[in-house]
Amino acid sequence: MPPKRTLVRRSDEERIAELQTKIADLQRKLVEQQRTDTPVLRGAEKIAKKLRDFAALAQKHGREDAANSTLAFMAGLDRMLQSEPEPRRRGRREELA
Repeated sequence: MPPKRTLVRRSDEERIAELQTKIADLQRKLVEQQRTDTPVLRGAEKIAKKLRDFAALAQKHGREDAANSTLAFMAGLDRMLQSEPEPRRRGRREELA
């Protein structure tokens, strides 16, 4: 006969901490849903993986210059994507209409 399972009750503090992490996740998801550039962010994740692979390949073959340039580009792109998108400028034709 298999041994009985022992149940460990969580303390109130542990349950509160778990609920707080769930609340933080839901708030983060809400902010992500409100952004209009979500498809751009998803595409950037794919490109970042390819660029990391390229930087590793360049470094493996002795091209630290190409690897460093690629990593610097990725850092700038990441910084740009983490900020809020700038509002679009109205063109001259839109002002006249």
